[in-house]
Amino acid sequence: MFMDLNALRQVLSIEFFGNTVSDYLLAIAILLAGILGAAVLRDLIMRRLKRWAAKTATDLDDRLIHIFEQWTIPLVYLGSVYVSIHNLELHPMLEQAADAIAIILAAILAIRLLSALAEYLIRIYWLTQSDSANLEQTLRALIPAVKVLIWALGIIFVLENLGFDVSAVVTGLGIGGAAVALASQGVLRDLFSYFAILFDTPFELGDFIVVDDHAGSIEHIGIKTTRIRSLDGELLVFGNADLTAARIRNFKHMQERRIVFQLGVTYETGLQHLRQIPEIIEAIISDQEKVRFDRSHFKGYGDFSLNFETVYYVTTNDYAHYMTVQQQINFAIKDAFDQLGIEFAYPTQLLYLHNSPSEQSGNGEKEETVVVGRSTGKAGRDGEAEGDGEDGEAGEG
Repeated sequence: MFMDLNALRQVLSIEFFGNTVSDYLLAIAILLAGILGAAVLRDLIMRRLKRWAAKTATDLDDRLIHIFEQWTIPLVYLGSVYVSIHNLELHPMLEQAADAIAIILAAILAIRLLSALAEYLIRIYWLTQSDSANLEQTLRALIPAVKVLIWALGIIFVLENLGFDVSAVVTGLGIGGAAVALASQGVLRDLFSYFAILFDTPFELGDFIVVDDHAGSIEHIGIKTTRIRSLDGELLVFGNADLTAARIRNFKHMQERRIVFQLGVTYETGLQHLRQIPEIIEAIISDQEKVRFDRSHFKGYGDFSLNFETVYYVTTNDYAHYMTVQQQINFAIKDAFDQLGIEFAYPTQLLYLHNSPSEQSGNGEKEETVVVGRSTGKAGRDGEAEGDGEDGEAGEG
């Protein structure tokens, strides 16, 4: 028995390429243990997690399990191979090569894992915060930028662990980046404004907005420009920086539309009719669909009319519905006023011609005294002549 143990020790102490048999056996044992651990992780733990995720209503947990299964198992294999190799005494060049290969492969797998997790978390956040049609375009623009940042950090990590002077590289990139930034200030300003639009979402695809004197629907939000289709059908192209600096009126999220309109009646309108007008307007507006009446008042005395102001709300942001409602209100008011004999006021001027029979000129003709005044929009009577003058000038008689 002791002879067998001594023989076994002698066999295990035999060296090949600087390592004993026991070292090789230990390396193989570590490798097999890693493979077994990966198999347990894949076939036991992951399978149970998949079975649990299949019972849930959402597929978000399925995606998360798939991400970990796709990238953590290769990391376990790589780790077991790396540990088993490092248990052996290798030539310095081989050891450096193994370290470099392990660092590069581990970095690639870790970067892919972090990129997948970042994409997963961004999608989770956006799904819980927004359900707009602009979601896919936002993700298509944002996710690649996040992945580029993760890859850049990963490359810097690999270079630093491989012995490169990363600080000099970063300094050089900083100087070159400053030069590029100075040469492309406009592009970078639009790019940063693009991300501001994505995160702040002042508007989205399909929104109807008004920017200064331009109005239209958002058709495309790009990295540098945003395209708006105007009401006339033309395509308006705005730089993203211009949009973020402008005052934008977005009508998509308008729950209701406040409408204010005024009308004027002639000064000959009686007090009884003046008292009836707010009630008439209220009844007309209350009969409309998706409309809420607010108020109607005799506002004041104008130059040629008695003015009424009315306020109501259209409980939808549909502009076509608002115009239809306003048209029905206008028709009904006109019909009601015609039935009551109430006349709308409009700017006019009258010539009052006064004849004095007792006064005659020296040649035997009568003199006429002309008095110019404003009317209330109603035709003149008893010798009054109505004119159509403008800006205070007497009309043609």
